[in-house]
Amino acid sequence: MRIEAIHKPARKWRMPALAIALAMAAPALAQQSMVDAGKSPGQDVIALAPNGLEHALAALPELTADILERSGVPGAAVAVVHGGKTVFAQGFGVRELGKPEPVGPDTVFQVASLSKPLTASVMAVQVSLGHVAWDDPVVRHLPDFKLRDPYVSANATIGDFMAHRTGLPPAAGDDLEDLGFGRKEIIKRLGLLPLDAFRASYHYANFGTTIGAQAVADAAEMAWEDLAEQALFQPLGMASTSARHADYLARPDRAVLHALDGGSFKPLYDRNPDEQSPAGGVSSSVTDLARWLAFLLADGQHQGQALATPQSLLAAMSPHSFSAPAQSVDSRPGFYGYGFNTGVNANGRTVLSHSGAFLLGAGTAFQIIPSADIGIVVLTNGSPVGAAESIGMRFMDLVQYGEPVRDWYAAYNGLMQGMFAPEGDLAGKVPPAQPQPAHELSAYAGHYENDYFGAADVAVDKQELVLTLGPKAQRIVLAHWDGNTYAMAPRGENAPVGTRSSVRFNMQDGKVDGFTIHYLDDNGLATWKR
Repeated sequence: MRIEAIHKPARKWRMPALAIALAMAAPALAQQSMVDAGKSPGQDVIALAPNGLEHALAALPELTADILERSGVPGAAVAVVHGGKTVFAQGFGVRELGKPEPVGPDTVFQVASLSKPLTASVMAVQVSLGHVAWDDPVVRHLPDFKLRDPYVSANATIGDFMAHRTGLPPAAGDDLEDLGFGRKEIIKRLGLLPLDAFRASYHYANFGTTIGAQAVADAAEMAWEDLAEQALFQPLGMASTSARHADYLARPDRAVLHALDGGSFKPLYDRNPDEQSPAGGVSSSVTDLARWLAFLLADGQHQGQALATPQSLLAAMSPHSFSAPAQSVDSRPGFYGYGFNTGVNANGRTVLSHSGAFLLGAGTAFQIIPSADIGIVVLTNGSPVGAAESIGMRFMDLVQYGEPVRDWYAAYNGLMQGMFAPEGDLAGKVPPAQPQPAHELSAYAGHYENDYFGAADVAVDKQELVLTLGPKAQRIVLAHWDGNTYAMAPRGENAPVGTRSSVRFNMQDGKVDGFTIHYLDDNGLATWKR
């Protein structure tokens, strides 16, 4: 048995709208020829457990409650689709700790990276209409778009960006979003980043998905948020679904984010993902998402009408990148399509999936097995600790094998612990007992420039050094560490509790001429100059 590796960006496995490939493991069972659920997947799959679906549906409330209790996640909603119908939809727990309102099947959650397969579905509709093609170079629709390599700029397709195979670094652009830059400016600045091998590397990047989606939106001459609504949400009757954060905040029945803080969940933050909306900005309910799962399982049909062609969806759901290369010759690799994790279970059945997470308080997952005509979606309002994935995996085990094949919560929870590790070179370190003295604070004050991160200002305020960064003028107090090195302690989606990074001021001819922020320097671009 194995669990797919968590997509691992440069920062200790973390990503703001984290995608986690669902596990695709099970014990070998006796080979049987079969035809089930009206589909013929071939003779190389193993029959489903007798009455497995009925057993799994009956067990679902108890197993969900069990995982919520083990994890401490405040609330969840779960829906199951089979035979074109929603056969289960239920809420568990509360929308917000300390308040009595329960989660129901219509409660709206932020779905984080479940936005990516939804975005791929919107694109499949546009491909079906002939408005775009998966192989369209992005520059055909975004003529001003540039990456660092002119060849990649000219040839990278919509599909390349959706499959995370353009060579952009892991989590490219997320740091700019954290600082308050808008979508257009972030996409422009990505042209400064170093690139890995084109179509021969895989680096999960929210703004890669966003670039592909923006190209499709520009081809339609619409805002992405409007296109998603008109092309997919409205036709499927997903009335509570939106790609705008303001719509989520306006829902009276919505789940509040709960961050894991000090070992317990707390409703501490709001997370506005509008700038990366195609990658992580959708909000929805399991009632709505069940309609979407039915659309996927019906090869793009809804109520007897073809909304997307099977060919356009097959392209999205087919492997295009190695998301988790095999670690040995006897292990199975993981693959990524256009916004979908895709692979084959140990029983020979193809599985499509995706997870989503905000470190600030959301964990989501869905999984479909087309040959069994079944899908499950799980939304939770707690930081990603493996609750959503383990509910889905346990349910699918019961459907396929009649019993769980392992303790999925323990497995996923263990994998995800690294996501909560503090960032920065000074995290967990003790300041020097006898630090070298700094210069007068006024020596560091001034205006600094950086092509990628933009301008910064350092000022003296009440005998403290204060750094101001980004379009929203984020103010960060710097604490002296040693000599010309100061410490900063940011907190956010990419900076968990305990994050502490050096800010090293550089000297030239006895004067401060710039500084480098360590935790932003993964790509070697975090040095500001006067």
